[in-house]
Amino acid sequence: MRQIFLDTETTGLRVEDGNRILEIAAVEMIDRKLSAPDRHLHRYINPGRDSEEGALNVHGLTTQFLSDKPKFAAIVDEFLDFVKGSELIIHNAPFDVGYLNMELEKLGRGKIEDYVECVTDTLKMAKDLWPGKRNSLDALCDRYEVDRSGRTLHGALIDCELLAEVYMAMTRGQDSLLIDFAPTLEEAAADALRRKERPPLIRAQASAEDLALHQAYLAELDKINKSDCLWREYEPKPEPAATENPQ
Repeated sequence: MRQIFLDTETTGLRVEDGNRILEIAAVEMIDRKLSAPDRHLHRYINPGRDSEEGALNVHGLTTQFLSDKPKFAAIVDEFLDFVKGSELIIHNAPFDVGYLNMELEKLGRGKIEDYVECVTDTLKMAKDLWPGKRNSLDALCDRYEVDRSGRTLHGALIDCELLAEVYMAMTRGQDSLLIDFAPTLEEAAADALRRKERPPLIRAQASAEDLALHQAYLAELDKINKSDCLWREYEPKPEPAATENPQ
């Protein structure tokens, strides 16, 4: 089986705001063995615009550095040939897939799903394995003891390499997962306390403007963590509407 670990860096958080891809990396694995580095794909891309301040703080790729790099259109054939027919493995896949599809659609090339066998989201996998835990790439590296000491800024290639190691650990035999990563008694007790039912809180209704600002801030945290930020784990769910008892 040919699997490709993929990551992108972008000029900003929201594709709807006209942001673009400025770095893309893809690391090949065949039959659970990583290919040699010369079989990996890593390209910087001139996005044709400046990065938002928050995004620049994450990846550190300046407009000046990217000014002589190729446009996405110049590397699209190479990229599609590389990933064609593979299983794409991405952490927080909806983010990267959204940007890839935007870039492909601008060139009349359809969607990334048209070229690959399937897309696997390791964030969803991690949430299924570790409900209620932090599941950012950094958190998973710590949990599975993957060395990330060489990573200072977010970069697409190093994030792909870290993700490959995390994925290998997450998909080992179930017995070894239970032995090496079973929660401690203290963690189990803390989980039980979190699950305990509590009476509903009385909450003041936030304005639409406040909610929009709050969601924008959370989206920035999501991008930095490459996963849902911790706040989203505890966001209150909408309560069902009350019904009147028949007289």
